[in-house]
Amino acid sequence: MIDMIEKEESIISEEEAAQYDRQIRLWGLDAQKRLRGSRVLLVGLRGLGAEVAKNLILAGVKGLTLLDHEQVTEESCRAQFLIPVTAQGQNRAQASLERAQYLNPMVEVKADTDRVETKPDKFFLQFEAVCLTGCSRDLMVRVDQLCAQHNIKVFCGDVFGYHGYMFSDLGQEHNYVEEKPKVVKPKTDESNDGPEAKKPKVDPNETTMIKKTASFCSLKVALEVDWTNEKAKSSLKRTPVDYFLLHVLLKFRTDKGRDPHPESFEADATLLRQIRDDVLEAMGLSSELLPHDFVSYCFSEMAPVCAVVGGVLGQEVVKALSQRDAPHKNFFFFDGMKGSGVVDYFGPK
Repeated sequence: MIDMIEKEESIISEEEAAQYDRQIRLWGLDAQKRLRGSRVLLVGLRGLGAEVAKNLILAGVKGLTLLDHEQVTEESCRAQFLIPVTAQGQNRAQASLERAQYLNPMVEVKADTDRVETKPDKFFLQFEAVCLTGCSRDLMVRVDQLCAQHNIKVFCGDVFGYHGYMFSDLGQEHNYVEEKPKVVKPKTDESNDGPEAKKPKVDPNETTMIKKTASFCSLKVALEVDWTNEKAKSSLKRTPVDYFLLHVLLKFRTDKGRDPHPESFEADATLLRQIRDDVLEAMGLSSELLPHDFVSYCFSEMAPVCAVVGGVLGQEVVKALSQRDAPHKNFFFFDGMKGSGVVDYFGPK
């Protein structure tokens, strides 16, 4: 029999047990205790950040820090349900605090109005998980490398128009458990010794916990796949084009210090196509991987896409902290035009 993963006990009160009764029935008391003992940093309070915040607060983490230095604008209110419509001009994290806290008074929700780029390394070390949304590639790589050294789980995510993604780095050795139907060995019966009688049977009414381990690579490694390698080339047809779109949009963010904006659509679309050509050429790939009209579907945040990606991202944070169920490894891409998502792994096999 395999034991559950050991972790320092976190006491749950009767009030909390009543509040989280449904979740405890779903994934067990031990998983809820681990979740209840975890503090999470969430960077970026746009539409995606609001969805992730909601999911983590309702799940019952110990504490959630909302970090965002930006001001509320008319556009940011469209996909962000935590910000009142009267809060324009206020800080986004501060404006989201009241409604976020109201979702679950048992979670310690804090707002931080500093720029994430100015935070010292020691700031990130107080959390069990860090979730980065709307951040530059350089910042995400820096934080991921720092957290990997201290066994802190890192998640990244963004929504660009109809497209969204999430990435997770749970470290070299992430332990978790899966609940599987119990396999019952057949009883020895001389009167029935056919091949069917000797097959193990699955008892749907009984389950057993199986301990497993998964290994993840860093974001830097995941983004630096060598596409000139024959093995990588052979998998190109099965590779989601959203992976290459992500490279283009992160490069745009690095160059312009912002995301593509509808008010400057013509100029931004021209620049996006140029970046596409440059990025794919540098990878040794054809620019035809991303069709000419890809620019029509990657402007602004769309609330339904935020809901889907935020739901998956929040779920993955909960699974990682509770050490329950197999995590997505290591990218999830959602295409709102197709209405479907895909999980794919990029990095050393």
